[in-house]
Amino acid sequence: MASNKPVVRQRAWLANLFHIFLIFFLGFILGLFLGSFAEGFDLAIIIYFVVYLLLRFQVPKNHRQGIAFFKSGDYTRAIGEFEKSYDFFTRYAWIDKYRFILLLSASRISYTEMALVNIAYCYSQIGNGGKAKEYYEKTLSQFPDSGMAQSALRMIHAAENSNVAQ
Repeated sequence: MASNKPVVRQRAWLANLFHIFLIFFLGFILGLFLGSFAEGFDLAIIIYFVVYLLLRFQVPKNHRQGIAFFKSGDYTRAIGEFEKSYDFFTRYAWIDKYRFILLLSASRISYTEMALVNIAYCYSQIGNGGKAKEYYEKTLSQFPDSGMAQSALRMIHAAENSNVAQ
């Protein structure tokens, strides 16, 4: 789905290396059982991608739905989905912490951080700067190194200061 909405994807390249290792390891094990490493490797790739797709579309489903609403410009519904995603990954923090293994996710940013930043951005798009600022600050309280939240808050502060100067 093409969209003119800004979407940031930050990759954890070491997670990609782990996934490549996982495919080769699985291929080696399957090759031992099948008697052919080529067949074992082919089967490992198929298994990896089937599991990847199942995990990607089932576990973070509220996050994915929030992204779909976000891209369509339905920010209010997106906020609701991102809040559900935040609640899920806060309740099951171990899934988010080990997402590169459990969800085969190579994202450098946790789903919890993504949810908070996305909620803040959606509030800014519907004109609720106070709530946007609140969620960016909440992001920084939980993720002090969040570059997206830091940048957004600098923009908000710059806009507030320019309004005061006028």
